[in-house]
Amino acid sequence: MKTISGTNLEQAKSHNRRVVIEAIRTNGPMSRAAIARMTALTTQTVSNIVEELARSHLLMPMEAQKIARGQPITPYMINPAGAYSIGLELGRQRAAGVLTDLSGTVCARIECHVDRPGPTEAMPVLAQIVRDLQETFSFDRGRLLGVGIALPGRYADGGVTSLSPLNLPGWQDFPVASELERLIDLPVLVENDATAAAIGERLYGVARGLGSFVYLFLAGDGGIGAGMFLDGHLYKGSRANAGEIGHIIVEPHGRLCTCGKRGCLDRYVSPSVAYECLGIEDAQELDPDELDAMVTANSHGLQVWLEQAVQPLRQTIDFLELAFDPQTIVLGGSAPTSLIIGLAERVEPLHIPVNPTEKRTIPRLMIGATGKDTAILGAAALPIFSETNPQFDVLQKPLTHSAVMG
Repeated sequence: MKTISGTNLEQAKSHNRRVVIEAIRTNGPMSRAAIARMTALTTQTVSNIVEELARSHLLMPMEAQKIARGQPITPYMINPAGAYSIGLELGRQRAAGVLTDLSGTVCARIECHVDRPGPTEAMPVLAQIVRDLQETFSFDRGRLLGVGIALPGRYADGGVTSLSPLNLPGWQDFPVASELERLIDLPVLVENDATAAAIGERLYGVARGLGSFVYLFLAGDGGIGAGMFLDGHLYKGSRANAGEIGHIIVEPHGRLCTCGKRGCLDRYVSPSVAYECLGIEDAQELDPDELDAMVTANSHGLQVWLEQAVQPLRQTIDFLELAFDPQTIVLGGSAPTSLIIGLAERVEPLHIPVNPTEKRTIPRLMIGATGKDTAILGAAALPIFSETNPQFDVLQKPLTHSAVMG
């Protein structure tokens, strides 16, 4: 069972609520006493929080269980219908949205065709998808936490793009979050696709309950990036650029990269290079299912790519393990599933770990979510993660001068 500590400080009440939700989410139904033991919170604090969460429908009681001695215990579980979230994804040819419940189950889905949209064209389309999703599925709209959107590129605070996410004009420095909020009157969170996918994987996938892992994201549009959790924190770096691993040099004086350097990982392992080997042109313009079928049909081209991709990826995994000491590396993304599975199979055996005699309970490399829904489900996880993930920063704020002086 995963242990996560709370705090009995009154000012950290929000953190404690999230700690209780996290304990149940990662370990399954739990009694109040079991939650108190796991979180280091007092029994009274846990009782108050559980009652509050049950009143707000985020938790629901199960049937009381008899024990050998004493009163029966009542386990509590996450209530899937306790909250909902909308995830959006925008590509060069496709705009899509999903409505998910608190368990990550998709309750409704909408897709529509777009043609290389700029912000002026895209924002009304995304806003209409949000409205249509709310009409398609019957639920208490008061429980809708907000909207998440996953886009390739980098994002500053407030969801302002710092790189053109779709390699299309008009997106540079565009305030995605605030503009969409204005149109739909709901909170909007924006993340790059790799980070969103990592969040989704931690909430619902193979990394559920893990405190430290690196998610290697192979994007369907051709790039490679990473999302990182370290000691329970989503790690984004001092300027929100952590995870730009596509530009690690793996081959000195190698192939010229779009960033201006030579020998970057992106020029050997990214799906765009795979498409070159497979003879697939304009992969960004293709339907994801059609693209997957084309990859599967060309086994020779796939092997050509794998031959050149395996060693740089193995080298990158070795670096990530040595630098961050994660519990595992997760390989996934919106690229065709056959690319990701082929790469995972061929990259073994990995380089010798720093402590080869250590007994491991978790594989060093795991396959995460793959296929066209990876980023959009990660986007839907953003509001849920924002509302339920423990706020460690609440406990780590520096003391003011007056507080220190007493």
